[in-house]
Amino acid sequence: MTQEKLYQTRRSNYALGKNLPISEEKVLEIIKNAIKYSPSAINSQTAHAVVLLGDNHDKLWNITFNELSKILPNEDAKKTTKDKLDTFSAAYGTILFFEDHDIVKGLQEQFPTYADNFPLWSEQSTGIASFAVWNALSEAGVGANIQHYNPLIDDAVAKEWDIPTNMVLRAQMLFGEITAPAAPIERTDRTRIIK
Repeated sequence: MTQEKLYQTRRSNYALGKNLPISEEKVLEIIKNAIKYSPSAINSQTAHAVVLLGDNHDKLWNITFNELSKILPNEDAKKTTKDKLDTFSAAYGTILFFEDHDIVKGLQEQFPTYADNFPLWSEQSTGIASFAVWNALSEAGVGANIQHYNPLIDDAVAKEWDIPTNMVLRAQMLFGEITAPAAPIERTDRTRIIK
């Protein structure tokens, strides 16, 4: 499949299951390579990932429900939220995307003229890495969608999986077997050409 076609067909797949179309080993290789070879400002490599499988994947969504339960207004809201998070648990695994803020701070000290830009460039690097992973998984027939329950779950995630304080959680990507097609979506042209 051409890169252009891949970008056009990659979708947010919310109906995910545990029967991967390829081996777990191959999925992990895809994730590692996409992260490793994603570009970053001054080759800073600030984007990192932690892949949660099996009970650890399920534990993440239990943690998320527990944290959300503290702020949800009533039992109906809790039930609706639990039902949604149960669909996330149905997926095969979750990729946690982090940014290494120690690297960002080091670059700010090394290049003070650009100090204000390094946090922004780090965010871009993480976005690029997540898009690279998403496209690579899509090309392999593995569905994915991305969630953002940070910073609500940050402390509990760091405690549960011994995440160093310099690693800042940015997104959670679910992946697994595609059990139903993604809903149709409208796209608009957002490119301006100047000659």
